[in-house]
Amino acid sequence: MPIRVTVWNENRHEQKNPKVAEIYPEGIHGAIASALEGQGYAVKTATLDQPEHGLGGDLLEQTDVLVWWGHLAHDEVSDETVAKVHARVLAGMGLVVLHSGHFSKIFKALMGTTCDLKWREADDKERLWVVAPGHPIVEGIGEYIEIDAEEMYGEPFDIPAPEELIFVSWFTGGEIFRSGATYTRGRGKIFYFRPGHETYPTYHNSEVQKVIGNGVRWAAPLSSADARVFGNAQPLEK
Repeated sequence: MPIRVTVWNENRHEQKNPKVAEIYPEGIHGAIASALEGQGYAVKTATLDQPEHGLGGDLLEQTDVLVWWGHLAHDEVSDETVAKVHARVLAGMGLVVLHSGHFSKIFKALMGTTCDLKWREADDKERLWVVAPGHPIVEGIGEYIEIDAEEMYGEPFDIPAPEELIFVSWFTGGEIFRSGATYTRGRGKIFYFRPGHETYPTYHNSEVQKVIGNGVRWAAPLSSADARVFGNAQPLEK
């Protein structure tokens, strides 16, 4: 069975900014979903303004990995939805958080920190250096990925120390940034990946697409059958 992916996007910039709509006529979620479908994943999309933010019913239960992009409207995501996603991650659903999703309610809840950072929109060139060669997330990627123009994110980045640091970015302004980081929470695996400001065609970059696809594969649960058992237990030995 293919890995089941849901790509979530607030889908607000595409409605408000003609430049974003021109770059992503099917929405940021559409561009990411199309790339993942091309890599063999079974993909659905969901957006903020749909009922229950597109994540109602059994969708989360039928999602192996949730990909999250948000920016303008983090506060509009209901606490009920955040709680549902949080519970699913702890139960084993993978989560790939992209770019400004660092400030989403769900990422901050899982990290337990402000997740704040420095930023600048100035067409900086970004070079993402691979600092974990051999990791599954960088399969098929060389020493670095170079993006001609992107929004700058800079340290300090108020996140917990990553369990694995996959990428470190350098920008032409001189800043560096921990741009690829992994975590586990409960049974769920989390990958944060930095690139993807809405006014740049970053999600059309084949190497960025490949990293997201690799991140989905890495974050997918190994098995959905072996539930954790809690509570009072009888001794195994007499």
